[in-house]
Amino acid sequence: MKINELGLGGGCHWCTEAVFQSLRGVSDVRQGFLWSDPPDDAPSEGVLLQVDREIIPLAALLEIHLRTHASGSDHSMREKYRSAVYVTNEEMAGEVTAVLGGVASSLGFEPVTKVLPLRGFQLNEKRFLNYRRSRPDAPFCRTYIDPKLALLRREYTEYIES
Repeated sequence: MKINELGLGGGCHWCTEAVFQSLRGVSDVRQGFLWSDPPDDAPSEGVLLQVDREIIPLAALLEIHLRTHASGSDHSMREKYRSAVYVTNEEMAGEVTAVLGGVASSLGFEPVTKVLPLRGFQLNEKRFLNYRRSRPDAPFCRTYIDPKLALLRREYTEYIES
């Protein structure tokens, strides 16, 4: 078993949480705020998770991440919704950078996603955790989260949790 801890940020942490909670090989999905070194030291929405890379390869995980948020857009909300992969060591940073390059070439656009050292994480308030699981019929879930989960069911069936 090859377990890695990494953080993912890009869009709303409720969306990111729901996407990665639905994948096999991803465990301990913690939703909250991540930050790195300046100039990326402001807390940004995301998730911190444990990944068993024998079940879900890093390339598949990162492709899913890039496809389930606006990773090709450098929009004005990037501080709050930083498109990033937060890593815990230099070896992982090199691997993630290489994999992102390969994945990006197959997407047809250049992601703005950064590879950053994880310097901190703060869990969100308890009332917001497991957002979709606790309120699947909420308008936000139906509008923003459900289409991302539909993409997973259509294109990544081998990684969906049963």
